[in-house]
Amino acid sequence: MNIFGETISVSSAFFLLLALGLALSFEFVNGFHDTANAVATVIYTHSLKPIYAVVWSGLWNLTGVLHSAGTVAFGVVALLPVELVLNVGSGAGFAMVFALLISAIIWNLGTWYFGLPASSTHALVGAIMGVGLANSLLAPGHVFGEGVNWAKASEVGTTLLISPIVGFGCAALLLLLAKVLIKRHDLYMAPDKEKAPPLWIRGLLILTCTSVSFGHGSNDGQKGMGLIMLIVIGILPASFAVDLSTNQASIQQLAQTTDTISSQMDQQAPGVAMAGFQVAADELSSYLMTTGKDTPRTYAAIGTKCREISELIAGKQSLTELNPSQRTLLRSDLYLTSEAMKKLNKNHKLEDPALQKSASVLAGRMDKVTKFIPIWVKIAVALALGFGTMIGWKRIVVTVGEKIGKEHLTYAQGAAAEIVAAGTILAADNFGLPVSTTHVLSSGVAGTMAANRSGLQAETLRNLLLAWVLTLPVTVLLGAGLFAFTLNILIRLGMN
Repeated sequence: MNIFGETISVSSAFFLLLALGLALSFEFVNGFHDTANAVATVIYTHSLKPIYAVVWSGLWNLTGVLHSAGTVAFGVVALLPVELVLNVGSGAGFAMVFALLISAIIWNLGTWYFGLPASSTHALVGAIMGVGLANSLLAPGHVFGEGVNWAKASEVGTTLLISPIVGFGCAALLLLLAKVLIKRHDLYMAPDKEKAPPLWIRGLLILTCTSVSFGHGSNDGQKGMGLIMLIVIGILPASFAVDLSTNQASIQQLAQTTDTISSQMDQQAPGVAMAGFQVAADELSSYLMTTGKDTPRTYAAIGTKCREISELIAGKQSLTELNPSQRTLLRSDLYLTSEAMKKLNKNHKLEDPALQKSASVLAGRMDKVTKFIPIWVKIAVALALGFGTMIGWKRIVVTVGEKIGKEHLTYAQGAAAEIVAAGTILAADNFGLPVSTTHVLSSGVAGTMAANRSGLQAETLRNLLLAWVLTLPVTVLLGAGLFAFTLNILIRLGMN
């Protein structure tokens, strides 16, 4: 069977379609689970009819996805164990993809059914951690727990923890500021069930809905894109292991820079030599584990891999000149070398400022070749998000509008919560960090209720907090259990 110019077996084509279907299903569920938060205010306040609101939100989700640079997508992927990222086409790689997607989908559907605005981001991160823990337990020669990138997990976890606090506090302050500056009584009224708000209020709420939808697409949409790229890289490496559209100038620049860095790294490890390219790859893989420490061999391994990269691409006008196995090797070398140099820089192990700068520049150039997202992936994810939004918005809209505060949501409260949510999401985008639209927006609504002295419904808040607290441990267990189960089945089918 021929797909994207590659000939693959019927079984591989089946796994490809199944995995892509699961990834798009995750984004579909994400659409009616998370994106519903973006349309909650305009629907609840009758600023737009539901059908127009979800179509409008879907279009701006599409715009956000298409505008995204992919930094969040690969930030989520960085949580996964290195060996699974590099060998996603193996049985363990397939088991990883299926386990983390199914786990996140199950949790999202359960919380949506009960109308709870839980976080798809938390669910996916929890599933990834579960897969990493299970892999470290099942893979020979691994220490339990080292299968998770704990440094990256801590970074992501901090963002997910702080963002709801930011949402609560900033939305409350924004509402209080609006009351001081905007003396319009109608802005602070609860929606009339019989008619739409004044035109200027409708315009304001549509604008805030647009901002949240765009931000959601640019952040949440990337999570599915990163997973889809892992899938196609694993099954169709000749087409997707590296960006085949990389121009000749970039290839020559990369070859020259790797050649220079290899000499600089050799100077950091005088007298240390690698027995071969595979030994260097194993050395860098060990260093990239949570427990990995830098030694002179780490620098020698980077130098060795840089020479291999330079030899592979020297004189090439296009990466299409490489055969499929060379493209896969190039991706592995670029990924290991880039991540190792980033870790050295982050841990302040490169003392020479010139070397720090060279390593940072080279890592960026390497990432451009391996961390790319084709336009068809963006469009597929955007459509899945948009269709999901159109299907299941109602449960979440009711929770946001009526069940967080003891009084119904006012126009000003909805606008304040959405302005803060959009700002927080777009700020996280700039740092390449995943953030929960659900948590930021629902926390913002709670903050405006507290600032307005409207009171908070204890039962809803208790259920929300319970869903938030349980998301990570439940999805960790689901991810670990499904990974072990799926891996066992694939091994029995002969996929090692």
